[in-house]
Amino acid sequence: MRDTASAWGLASLPLGGESESGDYSVVKSFDHGMLVAVIDALGHGHDAAQAARVAAAALEQYAHEKLEDLFRRCDDLMRDTRGAAISVASIDRRNRTMSWLGVGNVTGALVRADTTADQRVKRLIVRGGVVGLRLPELRSSAMPLLPGDTLVLATDGVRIDFTDSLPAKVGPQPLAEQILQRYATHNDDALVLVFPCCEAVEGTVLPEQLSA
Repeated sequence: MRDTASAWGLASLPLGGESESGDYSVVKSFDHGMLVAVIDALGHGHDAAQAARVAAAALEQYAHEKLEDLFRRCDDLMRDTRGAAISVASIDRRNRTMSWLGVGNVTGALVRADTTADQRVKRLIVRGGVVGLRLPELRSSAMPLLPGDTLVLATDGVRIDFTDSLPAKVGPQPLAEQILQRYATHNDDALVLVFPCCEAVEGTVLPEQLSA
């Protein structure tokens, strides 16, 4: 887990009895932007962790690419692995927008800072398929970002109803830990990433991360 002074929050839990997790996260800066991703390799244990590492390395190396191209790269590189669900957000600092693409069952939610908004928590669309095994038609979506908006990503070891009750004034690390504690299913690896989008939009210098 990351300490509370970090710019974003990360909490993870391997399946009981396993020493490795197949759930990985990537936060990578590039010219005029930031890539935020969560990977959930099929299954658990060593083979799942190896598949997740392949995807994470590709996402980090090619973070600047269009999301459709990035997913095709991951798909090619993961052909000899068991495959993974991957959800990725690419934040454009210049236009203050976020492009989104998800394949598989990694949940993404954009939490608006405006607590009076009609849809304060917007669950982001993910497409059926498995990166490395069965890639669907790829089409990213884009949306504007406002100061204070927060992106939350969670693997399927976390119950999807976590999006029903997301508090407005909790720091990234405490929120990630809270979601994991309350909504982990304990029958799979689990990971939660909480990323304040304003950090990337406003050009704050963030440490890069590639971690389980």
